[in-house]
Amino acid sequence: MKQTEEEIIHIKQAVAEMWQLVESQVHKSKQALLQYDSMIAHEVQSREKSVDSYELYIDRACENFIALFNPVAIDLRFVLSLMKINNNVERLGDFADGIAHYVITRKQLPLFDELLKALKIELMFTEVETMFALCKRALSSEDTSLAAEVFRHDHIVDEIHANASSVLASYCREHPEYIEEYFALYAAIRRIERMGDRCNNIAEDIIFYIDAKEIRHTEK
Repeated sequence: MKQTEEEIIHIKQAVAEMWQLVESQVHKSKQALLQYDSMIAHEVQSREKSVDSYELYIDRACENFIALFNPVAIDLRFVLSLMKINNNVERLGDFADGIAHYVITRKQLPLFDELLKALKIELMFTEVETMFALCKRALSSEDTSLAAEVFRHDHIVDEIHANASSVLASYCREHPEYIEEYFALYAAIRRIERMGDRCNNIAEDIIFYIDAKEIRHTEK
């Protein structure tokens, strides 16, 4: 096996470990919000620095790969795409941490379960988890059809997010004393939507790596 192949395997292993950690962070932030469980939220926050450490480690490994091997063609696309994917995965971890922070610092709203159902937060989170899992499979199997499937799920996430403001506006009119709390909840919802955007970015970078096609800023 060539040294370049060994290095690529090494980098992929680190990415797989980081991905597993961030998958857990996203899922636990979902549990923390839906159950309003501060213990789970604290667990998410306690692992945030591990996510950051993985990002730095993988970035350095990619930079060293470029410096040492001067890669071309698909190897170059792989390492350039992976550096962008790495950043997007780390940002998913940041958004999970932000949702955990919301659960820890805010008061649980009256009729919270009713509000969660109206906002379709569980469905929104589930769609994001599906997108992230598709990205993981697409990268490991080098399957662009799986990456393309991510875009369909992102439309669902965007629709739920677009409807959230009108749902919360209605609750604000009925319960003006909780307006500040509703705004804080909307910020958490916005973070879930941004998770979907980051998965979208990852899917685009996977397609660029495999097919050498640049599809950013185009209709999917």
